Amino acid sequence: MPWCDDCSKFWNPNSLSPDGTCPTCGRVIGEPPDTHVPWHFWILVAAAVVYLGWRVVQGIEWLLS
Repeated sequence: MPWCDDCSKFWNPNSLSPDGTCPTCGRVIGEPPDTHVPWHFWILVAAAVVYLGWRVVQGIEWLLS
């Protein structure tokens, strides 16, 4: 947890500014938070696209029959 000497306060890494500075005094106290999307999120998105695509195909078949 980043510690700011000027403010005498611990900061949650997610509450820091995007460039890793203290929100109160602006001093650099930590690394910027990691904001990349995890790989398993993209697997979930791909599975949802495949599922919904298949449901569209089934709906079109149902309308045509």
